[in-house]
Amino acid sequence: MRKFGFGAILCGLFFCLCPSCGSFQSGSDDCSVIYNYDAVANNGETVSLKKYKGKVLLIVNTATHCGFTPQYSELQNLYETYKDQGLEILDFPCNQFAGQAPGTDAQIDSFCQVNFHTSFPRFAKTIVNDSVPRNSQADQNSNLFFFLQTCGMYDTDKLVVESVNLDSSKTCMVDLRVRWNFTKFLVDKNGHVVNRFEPAETKDVIEPRIKELLSETSCHHK
Repeated sequence: MRKFGFGAILCGLFFCLCPSCGSFQSGSDDCSVIYNYDAVANNGETVSLKKYKGKVLLIVNTATHCGFTPQYSELQNLYETYKDQGLEILDFPCNQFAGQAPGTDAQIDSFCQVNFHTSFPRFAKTIVNDSVPRNSQADQNSNLFFFLQTCGMYDTDKLVVESVNLDSSKTCMVDLRVRWNFTKFLVDKNGHVVNRFEPAETKDVIEPRIKELLSETSCHHK
């Protein structure tokens, strides 16, 4: 069963209380759309995400020295197949997990183009798990990922974690934080985050949903 609602934040972290193991709901139709955000490209320029209105977006936090790095080939294949139908893939390198995205933005871009022939947009290196939204230009990408994690209208069953309390009772919570490189967020033509795919979920899982969203008609957002 798909579950929807607004993702609350507990104690400054991306944890949401699940009072009865499975009744938790995350995401909301009332949550703001992605077009309200800007992002910093790998050349330092600020990009308004309004430019992607009416597009289906696949937003990925990537790394160049990770076991999942070969997924760049799958991402490029998806981009070449569906770009003309309205798909955009937005690549956000992240060095937050075991330091697996070393180097400058220019070095990362060169690595991806030389080794995987990528042609989709690439943004500046990003801290994807930042518990407090901030206002500086340097934090715009982190704020975007804060939005992706807390305002997603997606099934959170696979994000449930269980903790044991001091009295031996158990508490179920939903951990909305990005867990590793190559977590993927899918955004529909109306700017809503409608799917989240964990790192091990590959093209075979993602492609059918992309095709479904591309076939839908978008609404107009000012």
